[in-house]
Amino acid sequence: MSGLLQDKVALVTGGNMGIGQAVAEAMAREGAKVVVSARGEDLGRKVVEGIRKSGGEATFVRCDVTDASQVKALVDSTVETYGRLDCAVNNAAYEGAMMRVSELPTEVWDSVLNTNVRGLWLCMKYEIPHMLKQGGGSIVNMSSISAIFGSPTLAAYGASKFAVDGLTKSAALEYAGTGIRINSVCPGGTPTAMLARIKESFGLSEEEWKESTPIGRDARLEEMADPVVWLCTDKSSYVNGHAMVVDGAYSIQ
Repeated sequence: MSGLLQDKVALVTGGNMGIGQAVAEAMAREGAKVVVSARGEDLGRKVVEGIRKSGGEATFVRCDVTDASQVKALVDSTVETYGRLDCAVNNAAYEGAMMRVSELPTEVWDSVLNTNVRGLWLCMKYEIPHMLKQGGGSIVNMSSISAIFGSPTLAAYGASKFAVDGLTKSAALEYAGTGIRINSVCPGGTPTAMLARIKESFGLSEEEWKESTPIGRDARLEEMADPVVWLCTDKSSYVNGHAMVVDGAYSIQ
């Protein structure tokens, strides 16, 4: 641990598994006090327990990011518990059913967009005022390489991630002179439950999947967490409004 986030307060939504869990653990290792949030309480509390056993400081707060009152309560609770909010990683997301556009049920479209766009906007809506009061902060919105190119049978998810990057850039410009930086990260293939579902739906073997990635493998979870941590530190103090692609060269083929 190098203490890059020593005494900082960080909030991670969707922090109970996958990339969100890896980010929460990495931030705690760097000295941050971490609030882990998700709808899945049991897994979330296990993440917090693991952080504490490793000597870190963490708290779990259950939240459905599509509910404005719950998001406000989450952010308020973070500030009440730790006194401030320095870093927010808005990671909660849902890919929805993999279907062609004309076959996609309206309820699936609404669920994906409500979680991935409305939920992320609500997080920023309530995070930013606290950061303004304290004179700054860093927000990282989790996007996807599906924000870079078309994703057949993942239209709702792809549309939501294009929206995440657009929302990130707009917000970054709005608050650029306030000490608040807002960036997004666009992960490529990473061993998460979501990726496993996508591979299964496409009917791809592990070998076929690896062959499609120039670097020849999926990312390790820490390879996604580390760039997020960096964007929350003073080491990235001039990076703002950037969509950072972390995909082993997949999207530039």
